[in-house]
Amino acid sequence: MQKKIISFLLTVLPTCAFSQAVNIDHFKALKLQGSTTVYDLKADKWHYTDKRDAARKTLPASTFKIANSLIALDTKAIADTDVIIQYDGQPKTFKGTIVPEWNVSTDMKNAFKNSTIWFYVKMAEKIGITTYQHYLRKIHYGNLKIKHGKNGDFWNYGCFGISPINQINFLKALYLNQLPFTKTTIDKVKDMMLIKQTSKYSLYAKTGWSYDGFDNGWWVGYVETGNNIYFFATRVTKSLNEKNDQFSQSRMSITRQVFKELNLISLD
Repeated sequence: MQKKIISFLLTVLPTCAFSQAVNIDHFKALKLQGSTTVYDLKADKWHYTDKRDAARKTLPASTFKIANSLIALDTKAIADTDVIIQYDGQPKTFKGTIVPEWNVSTDMKNAFKNSTIWFYVKMAEKIGITTYQHYLRKIHYGNLKIKHGKNGDFWNYGCFGISPINQINFLKALYLNQLPFTKTTIDKVKDMMLIKQTSKYSLYAKTGWSYDGFDNGWWVGYVETGNNIYFFATRVTKSLNEKNDQFSQSRMSITRQVFKELNLISLD
């Protein structure tokens, strides 16, 4: 009962903190559905382009590599982020297109950067469903429906789901070192998430894109400035038969537009 109460509170607490609606025209302009959710740590303030969508769960896709890496390192499914796993020689594709970075032997650092699915499927085979569910409960991540994936991949296929609000609560716990992992393990994953560092900010993020039933794109992470932290989760969706060349980049471009509109910080 206590775990259920905690899980419920993690879902509803963001709506209790001060919140602000944000323009949704960024999505309409690109003919996409979705939302951007931002949490200002210092002000304890949530910003939503679509509060209802912010609570809706979909597959995490490769954003799950953040949690997956923590679990893999903690369970010793892999000894460290620089340990190389050999490529099996079978062509690896995304929507029928060969991805060169996926067709080589790789370590976790590069698998994380390149969203190399087969590497993390290898980790999943070692970890197992029962262990995953144990960890997911402890870190309050997603809906725990991980039994019906495809070839060991339950984060791109099946019924596993997480909401933008849940993504941000998880990232907040990661940043504050409040997850049940050693600081060493958490720091290794944070290092892999760092994608840009300037004199004004450091950007930690992960993309994701699944297409089980519909195109489901994510960009989640946080921006560390000199005096504040901004957490974000942008999700864009569209039907599979609808062509949109801006889909991939829209995850980042919309997030930057929302940050600019909120006068938080320019991510250009």
